[in-house]
Amino acid sequence: MSLAASYCVICCRRIGTFVPRSKSHTSWRNIRNIVRFTGSLIVGGSLFITYQVLALKKSLTLDTQVVEREKMKSYIYVHKALVDSLDNHGIVWQARKELHRAVRKVLAAAAKVLRSPFADYQYRIIAQACDPRTLIGLARSKESDLRFFLPPPPLPSLKEDSSTEEEFGHLLASLPQTELDECLQYFTSLALSESSQSLAAQKGGLWCFGGNGLPYAESFGETPSATVEMLSLEAIVKHSEIPSHCDYIEAGGGLQLLQRLYQLHKDCPKIQRSVLRIIGNMALNEHLHPAIVHSGWVSLLAEALKSCHIMEASHAARTLANLDRETVSEKYQDGVYVLHPQCRTSQPIKADVLFIHGLMGAAFKTWRQHDSQRALTENALVDEDSYTTCWPKTWLAKDCPALRIISVEYDTSLSDWRARCPMERKSIAFRSNELLSKLRAAGVGERPVIWVSHSMGGLLVKKMLLEASQKPELSALINNTRGIIFYSVPHHGSRLAEYSVNIRYLLFPSLEVKELSKDSPALKMLQDEFLELVKDKDLQVLNFVETQPTFIGSMIKLQVVPVESADLGIGDLIPVDVNHLNICKPKTKDAFLYQRTLQFICETLARDLEN
Repeated sequence: MSLAASYCVICCRRIGTFVPRSKSHTSWRNIRNIVRFTGSLIVGGSLFITYQVLALKKSLTLDTQVVEREKMKSYIYVHKALVDSLDNHGIVWQARKELHRAVRKVLAAAAKVLRSPFADYQYRIIAQACDPRTLIGLARSKESDLRFFLPPPPLPSLKEDSSTEEEFGHLLASLPQTELDECLQYFTSLALSESSQSLAAQKGGLWCFGGNGLPYAESFGETPSATVEMLSLEAIVKHSEIPSHCDYIEAGGGLQLLQRLYQLHKDCPKIQRSVLRIIGNMALNEHLHPAIVHSGWVSLLAEALKSCHIMEASHAARTLANLDRETVSEKYQDGVYVLHPQCRTSQPIKADVLFIHGLMGAAFKTWRQHDSQRALTENALVDEDSYTTCWPKTWLAKDCPALRIISVEYDTSLSDWRARCPMERKSIAFRSNELLSKLRAAGVGERPVIWVSHSMGGLLVKKMLLEASQKPELSALINNTRGIIFYSVPHHGSRLAEYSVNIRYLLFPSLEVKELSKDSPALKMLQDEFLELVKDKDLQVLNFVETQPTFIGSMIKLQVVPVESADLGIGDLIPVDVNHLNICKPKTKDAFLYQRTLQFICETLARDLEN
């Protein structure tokens, strides 16, 4: 480059000092000199530009070996010699333990970063850059800010002269009519018939022979559209339990329609819980995860997970756990709810505690605090933390953070007349197989287990353990069962079955009630076989029993489970001065009922929690 520049300077000087000879020679010589100067300038400039381009390219070229070295630093390594030696001794799990410890450190560091304050624009940048897996991980992180999530995309407009109720009817009618049991057929036909009648009433009325039927419909005390929406949701909940039907729900715009209903009824927890049940069932199908994420459900679930209402948070936690395939290998089917931990955590989980409710119970309301304490709290205007709607979630999770706490829900009724599905006839044997399948999918049996049961739920636990003891694939569940707590379980039958009289609640006793008949041969066989199993496996048992009568409706007052019926014949039997409904509802955290339960769990799992 310096030579080219020197040559250009010499040429310019020669032009400036040149003495012209004649006019013609001068003009041609000047032209040649100009051409020489211009050519030299072009050549020199080209060489200069080429040099700069090559230098810039060299400075921007990445050393792939350096990149790979930096990438490898983000991996977590376990020494091969250590793994080989452990493998030779048959204890590779210790290497996995070291790996999990390192992963927990990384997660703790990431959580610390997420707790750091960001500017609003930084939250938006992160939200836009998140891929689905990162988004789900953030939603399941306890400390994550809701600003990490973009709002759901705008919902498509409803068709002209259409309503949400009508769209639900179309969606329900488009679902397959195959693989339907009697209950699903019942809910579907009921929802479709009620929908057509409600729409007819709103659009002119067929119920009043030509007039507007809406006032007549509203006279029943409920808005028809709200009633029909609940019936349609009940039917779609049942459909969503069938994997192939979930594809039809998604293809028919169900994710957007459910989101519209969820946002319209923020003041109706029952509708919101039903919607979340459907999304949770759909999340069991991994090929539907992209559609669920892209429809904006993750941001709504992240918000619901932070709700102060335990039921709403637990429904959201179940759905997010089913979406999270990076840190969760289990799948939580309909009716199986994780009360703790509901978020990603660095706390190692060492054992499971399962709660199984009884007749007319539920996964949450059965395990609430004693209602009289709630009345005292409300009257005294004490902080809401003084009362819990689910003591396993609020109290036990804090006292034993190394436990995974699961609550199971299934439909029961005292009478076929009041059953949600009149065709449903599910025996204890049928329900035990159904629940065993769901619990196996949730990974129950892979860790030490304690069962906590109330009323008929205790009979279910006994039947499940007997069934598992006869199936080789469920041997781990039996071997890992450490103990069982029975709250007023009618091991020898209940007086409830004796009161099949003409009253509102027991007009047509349900199959569940009939199976509780005192001195039933089936109950006696279940009792004898279970006692053998308990003694053979050296299981720990704790029994509580009520001593106060319980009101059944307004006409019957009886002790549902007498002391002699609650006596399993093994383990402590502790009478408690409460009725059948409150035997599993401690008055306070310091009450004997909770403290004795906690003591049993801690003592039975002592070795497992120490390891």
